[in-house]
Amino acid sequence: MFDVYRNDKRGLLVLSTGSAVPALYSAHTWRKSRKRVLKVSNEIKSTVQAQGYYIRSLRATKERMIYVK
Repeated sequence: MFDVYRNDKRGLLVLSTGSAVPALYSAHTWRKSRKRVLKVSNEIKSTVQAQGYYIRSLRATKERMIYVK
């Protein structure tokens, strides 16, 4: 199972259950998701196994933004 954390800047941090937040990212304010995550994508699973964590920014980019006229 995995623990999912979010921060105010739309960041996403995925850790294996019971792991501590890495020191590099501990300065950020992370809030743990209340829902338990049982299954994640193969990309996230392999990164968590190799590095111990997976992090990405969920900020909206110009490519992802939808403009309504």
